[in-house]
Amino acid sequence: MKRLLVLLLLWPPGAFALSSAAREFMDISKELEPVQCEKRKLRREIALAEVQQQDATAMKQKFAALNREPKTAKLEKRLAQLEPRVPKSSDPEDLAAISFQQREAFYRCD
Repeated sequence: MKRLLVLLLLWPPGAFALSSAAREFMDISKELEPVQCEKRKLRREIALAEVQQQDATAMKQKFAALNREPKTAKLEKRLAQLEPRVPKSSDPEDLAAISFQQREAFYRCD
C-alpha cells in the first residue's frame, strides 16, 4: 500500500488530467516521431531538389516507402481517427498538452 502511495505522489501532476483520446494521441505521436521527422526532412529535400531542378525520384521513393510500412500506416490511420476527437474534448488540458508535445518534437527533429 505504501508503494502505491509513493507512486501516486511521484506521478506527474498533469498525468491524470488528459482524456483517454488525448493520451492515446500523444502516445501514438511519440511512437511515430522518428518517422515523422524523417518524412519532414525528406519533404524539405524534395522541395529543394525540385527548386534546383534536380532529380528527386530517389527521395520520393524513400518517402513512399515510409508511408507503406504496415506499422507506420496503421498508427497514422489511428492518429487520423483520433485527430477530430481531440479538439472536441471536454478537457481543456488536451490541446495544450498535445501542442506542447508537437512543438517539442518539431525542435528535436531540426
